Amino acid sequence: MDIFDKVAKRMGPLGQHQKWSHGYFSFPKLEGEIAPHMKFNGKELLVWSLNNYLGLANHPEVRKADEQGAADFGMAYPMGARMMSGNSKYHEQLEQDLAAFVGKEDSFLLNFGYQGMVSIIDALLDRNDVVVYDGESHACILDGLRLHMGKRFVYKHNNVEDARKQLQRATKLVEQTGGGILLITEGVFGMSGAQGKLKELIELKKEFNFRLLIDDAHGFGTMGATGAGTHEAQNSIEGVDVYFATFAKSMAGIGAFVASTKQLTDYFRYNMRSQTFAKALPMPMVFGLMKRLELLKNSPELREKLWTIATALQSGLRERGFDIGITDTVVTPVFFKGDLAEATALTHDLRQNYGIFCSIVMYPVIPKGMIELRLIPTAVHTLDDVELTLSAFSEVAAKLKTGYYQQNLFPTGE
Repeated sequence: MDIFDKVAKRMGPLGQHQKWSHGYFSFPKLEGEIAPHMKFNGKELLVWSLNNYLGLANHPEVRKADEQGAADFGMAYPMGARMMSGNSKYHEQLEQDLAAFVGKEDSFLLNFGYQGMVSIIDALLDRNDVVVYDGESHACILDGLRLHMGKRFVYKHNNVEDARKQLQRATKLVEQTGGGILLITEGVFGMSGAQGKLKELIELKKEFNFRLLIDDAHGFGTMGATGAGTHEAQNSIEGVDVYFATFAKSMAGIGAFVASTKQLTDYFRYNMRSQTFAKALPMPMVFGLMKRLELLKNSPELREKLWTIATALQSGLRERGFDIGITDTVVTPVFFKGDLAEATALTHDLRQNYGIFCSIVMYPVIPKGMIELRLIPTAVHTLDDVELTLSAFSEVAAKLKTGYYQQNLFPTGE
């Protein structure tokens, strides 16, 4: 049985119902866009770890919308879950606008991205269903799968042939259980910057009966001709059955949304436990998100500036011989060989002596003996920021190669 058919069966008469790092940053009070220069433990640093792709975090129009929402409603309203007393025309308008933007019939607002994905998986599946998922799926997907009482098969990262093999296994199993198959991948993988192979996976629908769910947290707002997401960039909007994205990256906000058919979205409204038993998004957030979405859609220069910075950063790193993997998105990983002690010393050196803050990634996220510094470019970085960073990376890479960080674990420059 098709997994959406099973959802429809479970809904029953519901469709007839009426819809209703260690240390701390200090942030300067600015009237314009938030700069990528922050104080960390009292020291001003150039930061490459902010979830602010389009520079909307402190955009004047966003601030005005946030303030207006707080002034009109306070921080508490609406005081209830959406299906009880927490619904508003503004929540519904935002859902309609998001659905139209990403090319789906309807969407449903979620309070948090991580919690939302966990609950999407829990709501979609029962013990008779089978999940096939990418081996490098985000932790929120893995935690959602831990709630699944049925079988799950993992395929090698972005390996379509292995996905085919796992779909073969899943198909044999659901022929016995009467369940459906859900395939899960990401639009943009946040650690590597690689795109999920959506078009190739969708082609497998010619051989197997499954539904496709993608987590496009890093693709929404950055990918595609209009910024609608990775499915737009790959001309795969129709083939993606359930689209999920968070507001925490390009929109520099809180919350997330899931978009699909009208029927499935209504099912989510009444069956996602993380939303059914949780207070709705506060009005100031909803107002602010509406403005963020408006700017995302109508200010393509923000996305163009982001890509200008990302392209300059990635080109400069490659020219200097750095390994940035296979990224073809704005996510910029930089890989080194080294152990945990060296990684800690290197990042400390960057912060204390070069004035640069970036995220460090180690095993088990990446293989042992490797260090990843993940850089998140934004529309408010400058080309001067890029040049400063490239010079600093060249110097710390040379220190690492000579064994400097094995003897000098915490250089302070003091």
